[in-house]
Amino acid sequence: MKDVKKINITIDGVACQADEGMTILEAARLCGFEIPSLCTFNHGECNQGSCRVCLVEATGARGLVASCVYPISEGMEIKISSPKALEARRESVELLLSNHNRNCQQCDKNGKCELLYVAQQTGARDDAFAGEHTPVHIDRLAPSIVRDTSKCVLCGRCIARCQNAHGIGILGFENRGFNTFVSPAEDRSFANSPCIQCGQCVNVCPTGALMEHSEIDKIDAAFKAGKCVIAQAAPAVRAALGEEFGYKIGTPVTGKMISAMRRLGFKRVYDVNFGADLTIMEEGTELLGRIQNGGTLPMITSCSPGWINYAEYNYGDLLDHLSSCKSPHQMQGAVIKSYWAEQNGIDPKDIFVVSVMPCTAKKFEKEREQEKVNGIPDVDAVITTRELARMIKRSGIMFNRLPDGEWDSDIMGDYTGAGVIFGVTGGVMEAALRTVYFKLTGHEKEDIEFTEVRGHDAGIREASLDINGVKINVAIASGMRSAKILLDDIRAGKSKYHFIEIMGCPGGCINGGGQPFVRSCFLENEDDDIMETYKEKRAQALYSEDERQTIRQSHNNVQVQKLYEEFLGEPNSHKAHELLHTSYAARERFSDL
Repeated sequence: MKDVKKINITIDGVACQADEGMTILEAARLCGFEIPSLCTFNHGECNQGSCRVCLVEATGARGLVASCVYPISEGMEIKISSPKALEARRESVELLLSNHNRNCQQCDKNGKCELLYVAQQTGARDDAFAGEHTPVHIDRLAPSIVRDTSKCVLCGRCIARCQNAHGIGILGFENRGFNTFVSPAEDRSFANSPCIQCGQCVNVCPTGALMEHSEIDKIDAAFKAGKCVIAQAAPAVRAALGEEFGYKIGTPVTGKMISAMRRLGFKRVYDVNFGADLTIMEEGTELLGRIQNGGTLPMITSCSPGWINYAEYNYGDLLDHLSSCKSPHQMQGAVIKSYWAEQNGIDPKDIFVVSVMPCTAKKFEKEREQEKVNGIPDVDAVITTRELARMIKRSGIMFNRLPDGEWDSDIMGDYTGAGVIFGVTGGVMEAALRTVYFKLTGHEKEDIEFTEVRGHDAGIREASLDINGVKINVAIASGMRSAKILLDDIRAGKSKYHFIEIMGCPGGCINGGGQPFVRSCFLENEDDDIMETYKEKRAQALYSEDERQTIRQSHNNVQVQKLYEEFLGEPNSHKAHELLHTSYAARERFSDL
C-alpha cells in the first residue's frame, strides 16, 4: 500500500501533522481539536458545508471557510478559537435556531439532538434572530417514518444516506431560497413514494425532523383494554439496547432487557430467535426443493421488509425468486395467535402481539394484508429499540440495576445459535447453510461456522460450497446499492447463484433504522474509531451469543420439532404455508393520495 503523504499544519499555534486529502475538520480531530459541527458524527455522509456551523480561519482562504469541506495544505495556519471564528460559528447556529421548532421537551430526539449540542458548544443565544419561519410540512401518513420540516436544518445528511446506502434518492431539496425543504419528490408522503421505509435517513438526522412513527400509544391502549399483551424481541435489539443506558457499544443486555419488559407488564416475553429457527426450517426446505426439483433460482431471502419493499417497487418481474417465507417475527406472531392461543384457551382476537425490532420497516410490514391469517394480523404493534428504551425510562425502571431475567419457555422458548445471528448480514445465510448441510449429508458439520459468508460492511460477499456432491453458490448483500448489482445480473440471465441473502440496511439488522443513534459526542469512554467499528461491535455481541449456545442449528430446536409434530406437520406443509408463508406483488413507484 502506498504511504500517505503527511501535511504539516498549525492549529491555534500548535504544530501538527495530518494526512494529505483530509479536510480541516478531519485534521483538527486527529490533532486533538473538536470544531463544533453537524457532520462530525454522521456515518460519513457529507453535507457540503451547508450549515456553516464549523467555520474557521485558514491561511490562503478568502474569509472564513467551512472546515468540513475545506482541504488542508502544506504550511496552513488554522484558527479555531479566534474571536472572528467563535462569533461566526455562534451566529451560524443562531440562524439555524431562528427557523427551528424548539419544542425540545416534546421532541423524540431530546437528549440526542446534535443541534442542541452545538448550540451549547458555541454559546448560541435564544431568539438572537427573529423573523418569519419557513412553511412547515409534516408527513405522518407512512406507518414507519414521520417527517417534520419545522425541525429540519437542511443539512442534507438524510439525502446523502438514502443515496449512499440504497442508490434510490427518495429524498431531495424542494424549492429554492427561503422556501427550501427536504422531501420525497413533489412533497409526497413517504407513503406515496418508493421509499422502502428502512429508516436509514432517521439514523443520520441530527434533529427530530425525521423519526420513527411511534406505536407506544397502541400498546398503552391494549393494556388499558385488558388485552393479553405479549412481547417478542429480535436478536439485534439485545446487542444495542444497552447503549441507551450508558453501556458500551457491543454489550449484550439480554437478561436486563427481559426483566425490563416483564416489569412493563407484558403477559409473556419471547425471543424472536424461535421464529428465526422456524424460518430456517421453512426456508431451507424451500431452497432444497427448488434446487432438487428445478424451481426458480436463485432463491432470495425474505426476512428484511425494507428489501421486500425495494423489490416490489423496482424488480416486480423477479418476485418469484423471493422465498415465500414470512419474516421471523411475523411467523412467530402467527404461531402465538394459533398454536399458543389454542394451548392456552385464548381467543386470538384478545391477543395483542408487540414486536421489538431494530427496524422501522417492520412497522410497514405488519400492516400488509398478506401478513394476516383469517383477517387477524400476525403482529399488532412494532416498536423500535429506541421506543423500548423510552418505555423503560418513562416507567422509572433503573435498567442498570435490574437482575437478569429469562425468556418465557412454554412451547416456544427454546432457540439456537443459528437464530441469534439473523441480526447480522450473512447470518440468515449461515443459519440456513447449517441446516442445509445436515439435510444433504445426514450429519452435522464438524466445524459448524461458515465464516466465508461473514462480514459487517455493506457490499457483496460470495462463496461456493460443495455439500455431499451438491454445489451451492451463494451471495450476500446489504444495502440496496449492492443488491441492485445482483438483481440486475438475475434480470440479465447472468446470475450463477443458487441462494442469495439480501438485507435492507447496510450491515444488517444491527444497523437497522430503529437502533440507538451512534454519535461520538453522546458516547462516553468509547474508542476513537467507534464510527468505524460500531457495526462490528454489535455483530460480535451476536456471534458471541451464538458461540455460547449448546445447540447451534435450527433443526435441533426441540420446541420447533414439537411444533411440527403437534401442529404444523412438516416444513412447507399446507398448514405451514397457511400460517408461515406470504406473497408479494409489484407496486407502482408513485401513487396518488
